[in-house]
Amino acid sequence: MKFTIKKINTGENEVILQYESMTPEVERVIRFINGEQGKLTGWKDKTLTVLEYQSILYIESVDGKTFAYTKEDVLKLDYGLSQLEKLLSDINFFRCSKSMIINIDKVKHLRSLPSNRIDATMCNGEHIMISRTYASDFRRRLKGGTRDE
Repeated sequence: MKFTIKKINTGENEVILQYESMTPEVERVIRFINGEQGKLTGWKDKTLTVLEYQSILYIESVDGKTFAYTKEDVLKLDYGLSQLEKLLSDINFFRCSKSMIINIDKVKHLRSLPSNRIDATMCNGEHIMISRTYASDFRRRLKGGTRDE
């Protein structure tokens, strides 16, 4: 995404967002401008529920459906896993396998396993396996690097 920042000496602050199509990245910018960053909506018992990013432990795709897991609840999301990966990657979420994204802030312990896998123990005691495909990126991310390095 291209952007321009320009300081003005007088006048009112203004944000102009031009986009060709509504993408998760554009949606994230709009939510930020509207002060809505940090929340998703999900379904629980046929009720649409607001879910704060930081309450999510992990997100999993099962049989083509996406679910967000918190300490107390499981909510069905109307987003695909790749959409959520783009939406949440800037705020300490990480794609740890083909079917799962974890909240790095909710990891309590890490343990290296054979075949370059990592066992992540979440703050609720659940164990999430970081597959060998994603393990190197995860280690780099923990050291403060980015995926594209």
